Amino acid sequence: MGRKLLLTGGGRCNLTNAEPDEKIFLSKYGSADKFLFSAFARFGVKDTLDFFKTHGVETAIEPGQRVFPVTNRSQTILNALVDYLKAGQVKIMTGAIVSGIVGQTGTLEAVKLANGKKVRAKAFALATGGKSHRETGSTGDGFVWLRALGHQVIEPSAALVPVAIREAWVKKLSGVSLDQAKLTILIDSVKQKTKTGKILFTHFGLSGPLVLNLSREIGQWQKEGEVTLSLDILPEYGYDQLNAKLQEIFKQDSNKKLKNSLGLLIPESMVELGLKMAKIEPAVFCHSVTREERQRLVRGLKAWPMTVDRLLGLDDATITSGGVALTEVDFKTMRSKLYSNFYLVGDVLNIDRPSGGFSLQLCWTTGHVAGEACV
Repeated sequence: MGRKLLLTGGGRCNLTNAEPDEKIFLSKYGSADKFLFSAFARFGVKDTLDFFKTHGVETAIEPGQRVFPVTNRSQTILNALVDYLKAGQVKIMTGAIVSGIVGQTGTLEAVKLANGKKVRAKAFALATGGKSHRETGSTGDGFVWLRALGHQVIEPSAALVPVAIREAWVKKLSGVSLDQAKLTILIDSVKQKTKTGKILFTHFGLSGPLVLNLSREIGQWQKEGEVTLSLDILPEYGYDQLNAKLQEIFKQDSNKKLKNSLGLLIPESMVELGLKMAKIEPAVFCHSVTREERQRLVRGLKAWPMTVDRLLGLDDATITSGGVALTEVDFKTMRSKLYSNFYLVGDVLNIDRPSGGFSLQLCWTTGHVAGEACV
């Protein structure tokens, strides 16, 4: 139980986002924001933080208003939720594989199990998630049942996915992360968009919040032409400022080798590769670096070129887009408008959102509202 929750936030669980302005917060859900106001009025970010604090979870806010447990372990959040279920004497039926939902016009009667048995109840909530990370149980069965019940379902597709890069050198940086990097996207060498945020180099290319949040647009732009990326690993410096900073370092470390001094400015694991791309000998002494070499280094550090190969698929997606049409849900209760005792929550809803804690907050909010309405 909770296998997908344990994967969130790279195993640390980015449980919500502490953006204080509710309008700005809800704007992250795009056109769905107008549906969500009533649900968030009933259970919002503060309610989520209060709930977990009450159940022994201390949290910390990181850049981008991302909220994590201070333990940096998703297991902390799962333990708090399991303890809450036990305290409420909730019966958990693990291993009970659902094969379908039984209902008549306007009312659901039971859930069918694979062993032929039926589980009857007064109310039913569907929280089967999307189709990402199928190994955790998110196989998309919920969408099959929803269609069978007559609900309109927008076909789910991978969203917030890592990007595979064609250049082999990227793999040499696997595991390196940059808290503040600027990524520029180009189609056939024409600039389309620039954004700043956290990235992570992987064995196949790029991931991290900045890349995940741009992945949908990258996928769309690939239909128009070759998509290339230009990575600025020092966005806090302009070209002239970086040039001056390098001069300062070279003067201070004039008798040191360049490869040993550049680590003062960029991650050491990127030093030799950066020098190679700028065509500068790593063993050169700082006092011997020419003006032309220094300028090449400035340009190189501000624009690491990459070519997008492809977006990874459902198995690597953080979330999926698509789901039940929002016009078929009453967001004051999360009740289906087709069935009086059927409630829809979380990833089964057709709501796009960025990374940064917005997915889990959607689950906490809609789950709480549905739970209260079910009782």
